[in-house]
This record gives sequence, structure tokens and C-alpha cells, in this order.
Amino acid sequence: MFASGPETGHENRGVSRPLLVPMRFIWPYGGSRVFLTGSFTRWSEHIPMSPMEGCPTVFQVICSLSPGYHQFKFFVDGEWRHDDRQPFVNGNYGVVNTVFIARELDVVSPSVSPEAPSRSHMDVDDVFICSEPVPTISDADLEVSRQRAATFLSRHTAYELLPDSSKVIALDVNIAVKQAFHILHEQGIPMAPLWDSFKGQFVGVLSALDFILILREGQLGNHGSNLTEEELETHTISAWKEGKVHPSRQIDGNARSYPRCLVHAGPYDSLKDVVLKILRSKVAMVPIIHSASQDGSFPQLLNLATLSEVLKCILRHFKHSSSSLPILQQPICSIPLGTWVPKIGESNGQSLAMLQPNASLGAALSLLVQADVSSIPIVDENDSLLDVYSRSDITALAKDKAYAQIRLDEMSIHQKFVILGPRRHCNCVKMQILSMDKDVRCVYGQIPCTK
Repeated sequence: MFASGPETGHENRGVSRPLLVPMRFIWPYGGSRVFLTGSFTRWSEHIPMSPMEGCPTVFQVICSLSPGYHQFKFFVDGEWRHDDRQPFVNGNYGVVNTVFIARELDVVSPSVSPEAPSRSHMDVDDVFICSEPVPTISDADLEVSRQRAATFLSRHTAYELLPDSSKVIALDVNIAVKQAFHILHEQGIPMAPLWDSFKGQFVGVLSALDFILILREGQLGNHGSNLTEEELETHTISAWKEGKVHPSRQIDGNARSYPRCLVHAGPYDSLKDVVLKILRSKVAMVPIIHSASQDGSFPQLLNLATLSEVLKCILRHFKHSSSSLPILQQPICSIPLGTWVPKIGESNGQSLAMLQPNASLGAALSLLVQADVSSIPIVDENDSLLDVYSRSDITALAKDKAYAQIRLDEMSIHQKFVILGPRRHCNCVKMQILSMDKDVRCVYGQIPCTK
């Protein structure tokens, strides 16, 4: 559709190139299939964007760009779109968004459009400024909310989570790990169920956590050296699953470890059962599988259920009667959920896992695994939020085979995500903002992000 533009640094063909800077692009407005194109792809290549883990309506992709001025657009479900909340201009290709990449990596001061006033390091929806203590929710309102939510979850089934139109992707356990993660990246999904054609069953799930473990164990096992393509090509998913030491393994009475069975649900299981399976099994999602046979043969994969999908289902139900669920009218810091910065929200007894931009990518991956969280806030020396690093971000390393070119202990988070201002950070339904000595800081917790 578009004419050719200037040469870019998006592709790496093994030749000497100028400095390239990782830049994250975000499309926060939903869609089924979202692509990115721009001057850095010569307006010809469409780069698939992936939904963020826990935020299925927020799509992202990381591209390595040369310093300078770039234009870009989004291709959403067959329609060209631009984000009017980011800087944009009228150009040869209609209305396009623009971005300026600083030449020095150490410079983190944002380049902000005059039309886009900077509120903080975060771009948020429905900002609420609070200069007084926020009242906590009453015990009566909390109990009413619990009872009505529990009743809803018990009376409604997983069938209601199925979208009108969608696609689900499963991976054969006998394909190579390398091919599997390229598929995850290309399809823009953070995980996929695993199909064993010999057993005729779904037997597991391959997720971003598996890729993290492969990278960490591979580089540690090779004394910090890069993983070779041959190593990823020779290992099938089944071989990796059989041989790995995974946090999800259980211990029997004889202190022997064994892998857990696939946690799944049927379309007529209650939403309460789905939620309990996710929480008790400590998984990000459960496949919704249906079989017309009593013995479970010929299973059909219908959907992937997540907590965020259940929350959206609850919100749809109570959308026009929010007063019947009082908890929906409360600021998030008044609800005793999640992990909070001390003296901000009500703590659940756990410390908030966070890192600064100069931390290594390896440290971020280790913390994701050790803290058992899906995302880590990236903060400055004042604990102000700069960015978020999620498990699902790791699949971006499949692009241009970056996993074989980096060293986890040498690449910093700052090099991975160059901070370019408030126009490119997290979009949330509502974020509690607290004014402190003229410095606006984000009050955040490690809780599911829904939209």
C-alpha cells in the first residue's frame, strides 16, 4: 500500500549497521489482529503486535530503530489507524504517528510534543488526583460485593467467556522449541496449549515462562554464552518439558517430583470453578476443552480462560448496575488486594518486586521467576514508575533471532526499553495518583490489569 521509504534498522542481516535503539510501540485500543508499519519498515513490512499478558486489549511490539525521526501507523483488523493520544502529523500516507529516537542511550529525558502536556511518567486513563487520605471500603459493602460476585460466578459458566468470533492456536509437542516461540511471536500470543497427536490429548501449555527458563538455564549452563540456534532446533517441546526442572512440578510422598496434569475446564463448568482452578494451580490461564465423548476422546479446544476475561465478564454484567456491587465504586488502593508499596495501599504481606532501568535483563527474568509475578514495575531512584517489564515481553526476542545475539547479564532493561516520555507507557482503566511535593508519582500494585 505504501511506497518505499528510507533504509531502517528493523532487520539485522549480520552486517555492520549504525546504532540501533530498542523502541516499544503500544496499541491500547483492542482488536483481533494488530500490525505496525512505518518509515522504519519502508512502509512495506507489517510487524505483528502481541497482546500484553493480563491485558489482552493492549498490543505491543519492540523494534530496533536508528536514531532520528520516524513515522508509523497501525493496521487493526484490516483498517489503517493512528493513535490520536500520541504525536501525529498529516503526511504522504494520511495521518501518521511520529516518534523521535534520541542518539545517546544514556539520555532518558523525554521528547514531548507541545500538544501533549506531561502529567507524569505514566499515560493513564481517568486520572484521579487525591490530596487527602482515601476512605477504605466498609466491611458491609465488602461483604455485599463478595456475596454478589460469588453468586454470579456460581450461576454463570465458562461458555459465557467464549467470544462471538476468534481463533485458538495449539502447538504439537513434537515441533522444535525454536519454531514454537517464533509461532508465539508471529501470532501475537503469550502462550498456547500443547497437543500430543499420539495420545490424542491436550497435555500441557507452552508459555513465556518456558522461554524465560530456557534462556536462563541455557546461558547459565553454557557459562554465560549465547544459546545457539542448533540447540533450540534440536530440542522439541516434549523433550524440554520432560527434562526441565520447573517450578510447577509437585512433590509426592516419597519426595519424588512429577509434572502436574494439564489444568483445564469444560464449557459448562461454573466461572467459580474456573477461577479456583487458576488460583489454586497458580497458572495464568486454563484451556476450555469440550469433548462429546464420555471418555474424553476427540477433544475440541474452544477458548483460553484467564482471570482478566472473568473480570470483564463480571463488569459486563454489572455495567449498568454498579451500585449493586459497591466494590466497583471504590479506588483501587482501598481494596485489600494486590501487592503495594508500603504506606500506600493495604499490603498482602508480600514485598513489591521492582527494578531500576540499569538492572540487567537477566536480573529481570530471574525476579519474574523467583517472585512468581507476571510483570515487574521499572522505577527510578524515587520509585516513580517508568515502565513495566512483563513475562510476555520475552517472546519479542524471537524477532530477528535476538535470543542468539544477546547476553542476559550484559543487556540492561534501559537498553531494552528506551524511555521516550509519557506517550508510550501503560494504559490502565483507572490509576490512583498521589501528589507529593510537586512530584506526581504513580501508586501501583501487582494486580491484574484489565480493560
